[in-house]
Amino acid sequence: MEGALTARDRVGIQDFVLLDETTEAAFLSNLKKRFSKDLIYTYIGTLLVSVNPYKELDIYSQKQMDLYMGVNFFELPPHIYALADNAYHTMLTEFNNHFILISGESGAGKTEASKKILQYYAVSCPSTTLLNTVRDKMLMSNPVLEAFGNAKTLKNDNSSRFGKYMDIQFDSQGDAVGGHVLNYLLEKSRVVHQNHGERNFHIFYQLVEGGEDDLLHQLGLERDCQHYNYLTQGECAIVSSINDKNDWKTVKNALQVIDIDEINTNHLFGIVASVLHLGNIQFAADSKGQALLNNNAELRWVSNLLGVDAHSLQEGLTYRKIEAKKDQVLSPFTIDHAIYARDALAKAIYGHTFTWLVNRINESMENKDSSRKTVIGLLDIYGFEVFYVNSFEQFCINYCNEKLQQLFIQLTLKAEQEEYEAEDIEWEPVQFFNNKIICDLVEEKHRGIISILDEECLRPGDATDLTFLERLEDKMGNHPHFVTHKLADKMTRKTLERGDFRLLHYAGEVTYCVVGFLDKNNDLLYRNIKDLMCQSKNAIVKECFFTMDLDSRRRPETVATQFKSSLLKLTEILMAKEAWYIRCLKSNESKQSGHFDEALIRHQVKYLGLMEHLRVRRAGFAYRRKYEVFLKRYKPLCPATWPHWRGLPADGVEVLVQHLGYLPNEYKMGRTKIFIRHPRTLYATEDAYERCKHELGERIQKTKRRNYSPSIIFFFTSSATKIETCWRGVQARKERERRAWAVKVIKQFIKGYMTRGQAKTTDNSEYLAFVRQNYLNRLKENLPKTVLDKTTWLSPPPVLVETSEILRKLHYRLMVRKYVRGITPQKKAEVTHTSNTLCKTGSSYVLFVVINSMFLIPSVSTEAHYHNLTDNMIVFHITCEDPKQKGDLVMQCDHLFEFLTKLSVIANKQNVIKVVQGSIKIEIQAGKESAVDFSTGPEPMVYKAKNGHLMVSTIKRTFH
Repeated sequence: MEGALTARDRVGIQDFVLLDETTEAAFLSNLKKRFSKDLIYTYIGTLLVSVNPYKELDIYSQKQMDLYMGVNFFELPPHIYALADNAYHTMLTEFNNHFILISGESGAGKTEASKKILQYYAVSCPSTTLLNTVRDKMLMSNPVLEAFGNAKTLKNDNSSRFGKYMDIQFDSQGDAVGGHVLNYLLEKSRVVHQNHGERNFHIFYQLVEGGEDDLLHQLGLERDCQHYNYLTQGECAIVSSINDKNDWKTVKNALQVIDIDEINTNHLFGIVASVLHLGNIQFAADSKGQALLNNNAELRWVSNLLGVDAHSLQEGLTYRKIEAKKDQVLSPFTIDHAIYARDALAKAIYGHTFTWLVNRINESMENKDSSRKTVIGLLDIYGFEVFYVNSFEQFCINYCNEKLQQLFIQLTLKAEQEEYEAEDIEWEPVQFFNNKIICDLVEEKHRGIISILDEECLRPGDATDLTFLERLEDKMGNHPHFVTHKLADKMTRKTLERGDFRLLHYAGEVTYCVVGFLDKNNDLLYRNIKDLMCQSKNAIVKECFFTMDLDSRRRPETVATQFKSSLLKLTEILMAKEAWYIRCLKSNESKQSGHFDEALIRHQVKYLGLMEHLRVRRAGFAYRRKYEVFLKRYKPLCPATWPHWRGLPADGVEVLVQHLGYLPNEYKMGRTKIFIRHPRTLYATEDAYERCKHELGERIQKTKRRNYSPSIIFFFTSSATKIETCWRGVQARKERERRAWAVKVIKQFIKGYMTRGQAKTTDNSEYLAFVRQNYLNRLKENLPKTVLDKTTWLSPPPVLVETSEILRKLHYRLMVRKYVRGITPQKKAEVTHTSNTLCKTGSSYVLFVVINSMFLIPSVSTEAHYHNLTDNMIVFHITCEDPKQKGDLVMQCDHLFEFLTKLSVIANKQNVIKVVQGSIKIEIQAGKESAVDFSTGPEPMVYKAKNGHLMVSTIKRTFH
């Protein structure tokens, strides 16, 4: 806060709490003002607001980390390092547990924020060999989890498709000694289906694009994502902003760091490859409509990679095993059932493997010491999502955000209210939207959406997604936050399909399509396939499926119920810790740097509850500080408290504010803190403090001077003289050394110049290097601008003749390439038309040549001639109906007769070629004539004669 007070006039207000007006307009204006200067962080008290700049900023260096280590939270400008450091030091001081909740939309920068915090702790905590190992594992767990759990979506190229909570464990000395990861609701449906413009999980593309040739051969894969059905549904397998090859190397290195050995690594990649092969298995129907496999090659690869019997796998994908008492009956699948079984197996294998991977990371980071530890938790969980089509995954993700918002309001209100009660300050109730009504709508027992969904999944009979929607309409017809096509009024009904329902979340309305809700919630894998996976020779697959309770006849919990239970456990974990918050905002939808989309920001500010948090944090008072801190800072403003206050700090503060003229309604005195209501009161105090510092400095200086005796003054004067003498000596020695160095350099330069024509030696090497650099710098500024410019190339020094010639050729090639690439389709069409005209016209062609020149001459006579001079230029006559069009096209040709012969053969006009001498009449434009005259001379020339004709002078050439 003190830093914010000092810096308030630079760019906006560093802490929103200090805004004069707590309105949305003032909030957005301050945010925009800071964003325009690349100040992406702003506080609301201890909450950090972060706006994604969509570009690299130089604010995460080692120097920045050092700057924020051990500094009071409000002393320096807002930064994620300040929040991480204060959470860490508060944990050490109070020896309690903390967590940092990072929230925001997909693409707002949540994952990057969690990385920055982990990197800060890796650098700032005490260092030992053991601790470095733990830190490496924490840091390197990120690329592995991102590869297997993140994907490109419409809003974000690296969107977390699972929720992650990581506990970092510290001992009493503040050393990081361990960590633990909890994962929530991996979006398994992405394995088998992606929307247009989206990709599957990163690891698939990393393996195909970056995997070594031998590895791909062992896995039966080709280096082309287009060959795999599970990778091409979004039609964007290759993304320019994602480097799958480099990411593959990072992931392989990270797997070693987190102690996954080579055998398990091979098993892991085998599972990834088996999923790709599964997606390529296709089914056909026999005469009875039963599913048959029509791709045994892919089936064999899946069988080999998973280590299961091929025949049993084929049976599991085309038949369902039904147990009737002691008998087992195989019921054949239709094609739809077979596809469902195939996709269910792919999702189950990948989902269980991801859980196994998280468990292995936890084993790798596990702290073996049983003594008590404090932790800082990092919660990086999906942001609120609204797509064009929202399905079961968006329903769960947005329900999660509802729960976190509820927790956020509870903890914020609770913390503020407890502080006011502890300080004996009257609490002023703050108006905010309580989203408990929405949480109950989703999770209430027997009446919530999840309960109704589970009942529909479990009930016997013909349950479908639409019967689920009908049950919702029956149970929730009058709920103010729920509406469907059937329940809506006439206007709303136009915006809803018959298979949709709409929830009014705290963040706004979201329309969900019920198609797929039952299948995704069930997520069932047929029992015979489970049994088969338990027999797998792939150690990871066997371990994953063997842990499942195969003997239990109870139906497994649905996905929504599992997610609901895990969220409740997460809430319990977080409620037991002290909370810190980072709210991430997207500056725009198009990921453009420097673009601030005010409407989008306003929407995020609303649903992230930032205005509610600001009002709660203010609760009538902009500033609160302990008496000791306030008195220490502002005691120079009152004669009674300066330089020392001998009584109680609270009494000193009371004397101080009375001296400053605070009115009774501007402040309150708590038990341990002073509460100041308005920012303007605080600003006035701070301004007075700044003026006072200068006055105190002058006063102290004058007093000290008055108290000095003549002997002390003489001592200081003589000391200053000695220091001045020594300093001048130092400067003189430096100047002497500088001049000696300059003489040496000049002598070496002259010697190099004198020996510049000799072979390279120690004497002339530096001079030749200077010559090269000087020539290249001058050449860079004087390069020819067009291909026709053959004269302006700088003459090179002898040492660079060969280099200069190579550069000249390269430069001309580059200019030609640029020219060719710049030819428009219209120009290309004109050339094509010219060629066709030459081949089809019945007369013939007039041609003449000019060495090393090219002209556009509008029109030529209708007879075909050539003359006996050494010209190398060909003129094509182009008939143009439009008088504004250009005329003839003139081209240089070093092989004139070969070209002429080829042209006449193609046009089948061999007998019309005649020799032309003297002059040729041409049409410059329709109705406007001129001429080309030919002559001989000592050298080839082209110029305009006095009569207005084009004169072509060439060296006489004899034909045989």
